[in-house]
Amino acid sequence: MAISTRLFGRTGPSVTRVGLGGEGVLRTYGRGRDALQVIEEAATRGISYFDSAKAYAGSQRYYGSFYRNHQENRSTIFQTSKSAAREYHEARADLFETLEVMGLESLDLWQIHDLRTRREKEEIESSDGALKAFIEARDSGLTRYIGVTGHHDPEVLLAAIESWPLDAVLLPVNPAEAIIGGFMDRVMTAALDKGIAVIGMKVLGARNYIAPNLGITPELLIRFALSRDITTAIVGCSSPEEVQQLARLGEDDRSLDPLEEARLMDLFRPQAKSLAYYRGRM
Repeated sequence: MAISTRLFGRTGPSVTRVGLGGEGVLRTYGRGRDALQVIEEAATRGISYFDSAKAYAGSQRYYGSFYRNHQENRSTIFQTSKSAAREYHEARADLFETLEVMGLESLDLWQIHDLRTRREKEEIESSDGALKAFIEARDSGLTRYIGVTGHHDPEVLLAAIESWPLDAVLLPVNPAEAIIGGFMDRVMTAALDKGIAVIGMKVLGARNYIAPNLGITPELLIRFALSRDITTAIVGCSSPEEVQQLARLGEDDRSLDPLEEARLMDLFRPQAKSLAYYRGRM
């Protein structure tokens, strides 16, 4: 059985409903063999969305090693990366470094990484800000699409997708966020209204949410995310076995039934704000 796919935005290519996240073994140094096994397993299992970032330790170099040995896979992979630069020249330098390290001529998606404050937004969109470099990269074919990522302040992320010419947004999708509100209602709705692809992250909360004694499993959390109106959910993996589990869940189109979801939300509700640890102080 093949992994389910969805269009990237309104008119983009089809990407798999689950993607290989940039966390897990990919966000390490010195574990090239382990990382290569995870990437190879994802490609073999048919996962097409591959996440990375300049800030993710050796992630980009791990992908570079993969592509050196598997150029034939490039056409079937939707390769992404990110830059946390806020200034035009720094962002351009990051992109060329990313392409060189990965051994690629272009990316499928390049994202403004970890937008947090309105001051950052203003800096990025200024005349010598990073947004100019992102738009130029898309116009010149160095990336097919551009996006923004954020997990700190939904109001700031909302302002960005409302005013920037973006193709994608990467935001947290998990039970804690569904309870708190912000990312999964206002930001997601605004993105979908504009035809912007929505990618879900923090699905397992860096695996901190997994509590088998309470019945909170990776399967349950990933199915929760896939029950939302998102393009794909990315999950970091540290072993081929974790990739295999992710791929199997991508083949399963079942949404959570109302009782499953209600029980999961009840488990998260008392500690929802603390479980959204990546937001910082709220």
